[in-house]
Amino acid sequence: MAFMHLWQMDDQAGTSSGSSSPPSVVLTTSNMSVSSPAVVSIPSPGLQLNIELLEAAMASEGARFLVGINPLSSGEKPLIPRGWPISSIGAPMDEHLLNAATTGDGASMKRLALRDPSMLLATNPQGNTCLHIASMYGHKSFCIDVITLNLSLLAEVNMDGETPLLVAVTSGHVDLASVLLKWCHEWQLSCTILKQDKHGCNVLHHAIRSGHTALAVELIVAEPALSRAVNCDDESPMFIAARRDFMDVFEELLNTPGSADCGAMGYNVLHAAVCNDNQGIVTRIMETRPWLAKEEDLAQMTAVDAAAYENKIEILRLFLKHDRSLGYLIPSSGQPLLCTAAFVGHVDVARELVNYCADAPFRRQTDGWTCLHTAVYFGQREFVKFILGSHKLRKLINMKDENGETALHLAVRKCNPKMVAALLCHPDIDITILSKRGQTATWVLFNATDHAKTLNWNEVYMLLRKADPKIATSTYILHGAVMGEVTNASRKDIKALTKKYTSNTSLVAILIATITFAAAFTLPGGNKSDGADEGHPIMGRNLAFQAFLISDTLAMCSSLAVAFVCIIANWEDLELLLYYRSFTTRLMWLAYMATTIAFSTGLYTVLAPRLLWLAVPVCLLTVLLPILTLVLGVWPIWKLRIQLRQNFMSDLLDMV
Repeated sequence: MAFMHLWQMDDQAGTSSGSSSPPSVVLTTSNMSVSSPAVVSIPSPGLQLNIELLEAAMASEGARFLVGINPLSSGEKPLIPRGWPISSIGAPMDEHLLNAATTGDGASMKRLALRDPSMLLATNPQGNTCLHIASMYGHKSFCIDVITLNLSLLAEVNMDGETPLLVAVTSGHVDLASVLLKWCHEWQLSCTILKQDKHGCNVLHHAIRSGHTALAVELIVAEPALSRAVNCDDESPMFIAARRDFMDVFEELLNTPGSADCGAMGYNVLHAAVCNDNQGIVTRIMETRPWLAKEEDLAQMTAVDAAAYENKIEILRLFLKHDRSLGYLIPSSGQPLLCTAAFVGHVDVARELVNYCADAPFRRQTDGWTCLHTAVYFGQREFVKFILGSHKLRKLINMKDENGETALHLAVRKCNPKMVAALLCHPDIDITILSKRGQTATWVLFNATDHAKTLNWNEVYMLLRKADPKIATSTYILHGAVMGEVTNASRKDIKALTKKYTSNTSLVAILIATITFAAAFTLPGGNKSDGADEGHPIMGRNLAFQAFLISDTLAMCSSLAVAFVCIIANWEDLELLLYYRSFTTRLMWLAYMATTIAFSTGLYTVLAPRLLWLAVPVCLLTVLLPILTLVLGVWPIWKLRIQLRQNFMSDLLDMV
């Protein structure tokens, strides 16, 4: 390995008292393959190094360089040609120097440098020099002293690609970073200032991300080229400033010619401003870089699309005021702004867009869906109501997509009764429109057999019959066909259905049987303990007690019967399974009501003699519980009956 040392020399050690030779720069090179190093002395005044000699030395294999002042010299500044490339030998750092850098002990560092100047360029296993470590701890005086001794340390990078300036910023030492910046700027070390770490971030990226706005502005003024750098995530300083809402930093970057404005995931600075709802930044960008509004991210969304998607009404208004043509913009995804608003149900966005662009595009280019199709498919009821009530969008009611289907076809396929009802209420609706498959909206129900056993399917069916009574015959045929298909599907899955019903029913039946059996041997009021009636119930002649015994017996017997039927219910026949369900359901209701009656009469027997005011409401509440359960269980059907009135058809609910 070859080494090169560049020293500023005072009078040599052998200078006589009467002579005073001018300071000089001594260049020494050493190579393991060379028997003796070469020494070149160049006078300091008007310093002009032999560039050819230095380039030859630099080209030697394994060459590394040391630049510093002669320890015998009393010079104040290291003499380095401006812009000269410098690096270090990377020798292991002395423990004493490490402690001095950690504690900020400049005196110890100077003593160590006096003995061996090359020690200052030593590094620890992470590639940090003493200047890196001192910058990490924020020891300003130490950093100034070590830079005075060896300016080349400013350009050294550790294993993370960080210079001392970068370390100072990431460690939060703003004052120290400002000092290091001044040194780099004074010695025109632009490469050092512009250095990017292994993640591609320069000192400006870190200053903005850490919130050091004053330092960020200082960096931009000192080295405007910092604004052009983009890190490994494609983030520019301007993008980060916009994300953090740092208006002063953003303004400085915006006024810097050539400053980058891109961001991660294909975003640009305008996307960031929209995300933060920063109207000031959006306004400035539209004034200076309006083309950014048309740039797409990786998801093929522009900043205008983002404003519509995130319901940023004021931002959208700014875009449209500046350039109405943005309302007509269709990105590569083929989805116009109205469809984006319909997807998320933002009615205010659609209203604002229609106010500025009355004929704004409303159809997706990929499948021909209109914004009404989109709103119906994604269940955005309020958006559908907005379209149905808008004169400008009225023509969408019966508009077809590429498959010839209207929004009503989609609503029927989704089995969304509220959407179907809203569309059928519009006077312009035409339910006889045929798709390219030759299907009306009514016959789309035939393809929705997955929902056939739901209340929604049956409600949609009734709504369509109500909308066009002329199709009653065809819809009845449709219902019969769907009923047959559902029945056939149930026959194929008979084993699973039987197992499901028996396991659930038997569990509840056994639970009721256990409760009622235990209650029979824990009689309310207790038993007599003396006399001829010893062991008889104390409340035996009480009517409430007798009602308790009867209801408890009924509950236990009916639940045991259900549990036993569940054991023998292993048939693979749908009709038997349906009979089993009907039979066990009635028995379970009997057991349920008898259990509640037994509970209420038992409490009444105990409480009535002394707390009649409490016994009566407790008894009534418990007795009414089965009725309340029945009402809650059948309420959806009753509600449907109330809504449809004479159009309600109970026979259609056999599948549910």
